[in-house]
Amino acid sequence: MQRHEIAQQSNPTDGPLLEDKSTSGGTPLLQLTRFFTQQPRATLLGISLTVLLSITGCAPNVETGEPTSGEPQVGGTLTYATGDVEPPCLDPIMNGNVPQALVATQYLEPLFFQNDDNEIEPWLAETWEWSEDRLALDITVKDDVTFTDGQRLNAETIQKNIEYIKDPATLSSTAILAVEKVDSVEFVDEFTARLHLSEPDNAMLEHLAQVWVPIQSQQALARGMEENCLSPVGTGPFKVESWDKQRQIVLVRNDEYHTPAPSAQRTGPAYLDRIIWRFLPDHANRFAALQSGEVDVIDVVQPQDAIVADADPSLETLIGSRPGHVVNLAFNTTETPFDDVRVREAFTRAVDVDAALKSIFLDTVDRSDSVLSSITQYNHQQPEIFSRDVDRANALLDEAGWTERDASGYRIQDGEQLSAVVLQTDSVLVPVAVLEQFQASAKDIGFKLIIDQEESSTYTERRNAWDYNLIPLYYTKNSPAVLNLTHDTANIPSIVEGGYHANSNGLEGPKAEQIDELLHTAAVTGDTQEREEAYVAAQEAVHGQYLNLPIFDQQTRLSFRADVNGIRLISPLGMPTFYDTWLDRT
Repeated sequence: MQRHEIAQQSNPTDGPLLEDKSTSGGTPLLQLTRFFTQQPRATLLGISLTVLLSITGCAPNVETGEPTSGEPQVGGTLTYATGDVEPPCLDPIMNGNVPQALVATQYLEPLFFQNDDNEIEPWLAETWEWSEDRLALDITVKDDVTFTDGQRLNAETIQKNIEYIKDPATLSSTAILAVEKVDSVEFVDEFTARLHLSEPDNAMLEHLAQVWVPIQSQQALARGMEENCLSPVGTGPFKVESWDKQRQIVLVRNDEYHTPAPSAQRTGPAYLDRIIWRFLPDHANRFAALQSGEVDVIDVVQPQDAIVADADPSLETLIGSRPGHVVNLAFNTTETPFDDVRVREAFTRAVDVDAALKSIFLDTVDRSDSVLSSITQYNHQQPEIFSRDVDRANALLDEAGWTERDASGYRIQDGEQLSAVVLQTDSVLVPVAVLEQFQASAKDIGFKLIIDQEESSTYTERRNAWDYNLIPLYYTKNSPAVLNLTHDTANIPSIVEGGYHANSNGLEGPKAEQIDELLHTAAVTGDTQEREEAYVAAQEAVHGQYLNLPIFDQQTRLSFRADVNGIRLISPLGMPTFYDTWLDRT
């Protein structure tokens, strides 16, 4: 068996922050490392993950993107078993979460592509141009693209997609936040649309490079949300044939496909005939299905299963970090006890994150020391802020007035026990075993941590209702602008009543206003250096307020049969794509 871990290289952008671009090539720079022999801490700037893997027991040819042995074979069915929850809708505009991104990457494509150097390249777009005041963006799309329902891509497509995203009935969360500054769309000509913005948005092209803001057939969107959820219509290498809810999705090859990502080394249709996308949430059953050959690929690979796979020559594993907000515990600052920054810091200083990751994740993940993942541009690691210091934790709690202890050893103040409830659900990647170790560490300083395990739906309801003291979260996004979503006070309220709120710490007041100002500067400035400085300063302010306890980078963790060739993690979100995948079974 061969295991691969991806790290990225990229260079800071030189010159103006926003500039005119047209079709131009660009080959992502990749570093491929064997998982157990070398595990570098990914501190390089970068956004995207792109690698074409050979899974036949030999390393890939990174320069050509082709396997080093064997000719690709056309045909066959690949069975993919996901450990993520079943999407509520196959159109990622509705809601907008990772389970949707995983499957939608196979049949939907965005206007732009973001490479490993953080450069934007056209995908379904042909060219783009900003106005001098950066309040208007002209996008010209390719004139030879047809959706799988026969609809032609044109300027109207952009208008109808943005209208659909911004329609409250669509129930969008991720996509609507991405285009919230788009006030209107104007037709310039048949294939050029002009986006009018309420203010400059340095992340706009990054937003439009996400699968959560894809380009779909306007004819299909007109059917309405219900039908579009069942069978979105895009331009991707596969198309949705059927969805048997709570069981599987069937995708079939788009035989007319000719719009691969700029990083692709070939064009033309996919090799596979179809993909069966199954839902197997139980980790043990999913891995057993892979071992037996019942399925070909699984995700959310557990650390213990990765070690078993390492000893099995019939299996391969691919692990890559995702960009955005790291897997973390967010503190609810709107209620006691975490309305006091001293208590937030004390908890952070008390828990032994390193020990938990070592024992539970078996050294397969590195600890994060920033709210931004280690592959996200401008991430600012501050280990001194998050290092364990039990003496300081105790001193902080004493200073905050939690000086007495009850018979169980927990601190009390005015008769109230120092305690906090942390929610847990499998889909947010923080196992109960990790929280149990945090629980034991917290008890050492007299802090009672209560773990509430919930099904995904109940977890979501409680998250939306702010019914937690601590909550494990992550937010996948190919930009430091993820902080404009997760830490701006404007996102404390939900965009729909009783719904999702991107800001889950709830901090308000002068400290929060300082963070808002830095994030706003980063969002609108026309100067690259000022943008970087503002995002670094914003991270320092967020870290100094102990609004989150960073744990580790989000990861895409795949394991698959050794006769499956050509699996890639595609920029910019590190989602798997099966465009180049073929089965060596003759």
